[in-house]
Amino acid sequence: MYLIDANLPRKISAWQGPDFEFVVNINEELTDTEIWNYARLNGQTIVSKDADFSHRIMASRPPPKIIHIRIGNMRLKELSAFLESTWQAIALVSGNHKLVNVFRDRIEAVE
Repeated sequence: MYLIDANLPRKISAWQGPDFEFVVNINEELTDTEIWNYARLNGQTIVSKDADFSHRIMASRPPPKIIHIRIGNMRLKELSAFLESTWQAIALVSGNHKLVNVFRDRIEAVE
C-alpha cells in the first residue's frame, strides 16, 4: 500500500488501483507528522517529493517506508511515462529498504 503525498499528481497511470491512496483524498491540509502517522498506522509507504520525509526516516525505523521522488520538474505526461516505466522496479526495491530515492537516471536504496 502506498500513500501519495499532496505534492504529486493523482493522474499517474502507475498509481491507479486499490494499493494507492492520495493525501488530497484524505485531507490535503495534513501536516507531515499527520501524514507520517497515518501511513504508519495503515501500513503504507509514503511517496513524496518532500525531502522532510527522507530526513525523518534516516532517524527512524519503518513503518512507514519512504519513496522520495527526486527527478525535478516534469510535465505530467513525461512524469507519468517515467513512473509507468520505472514503478515496478521502485516498488521492488522499496520492499526491502526503508528509503528509496528515485532519480531520472537511477534508483538508490537505503536500508
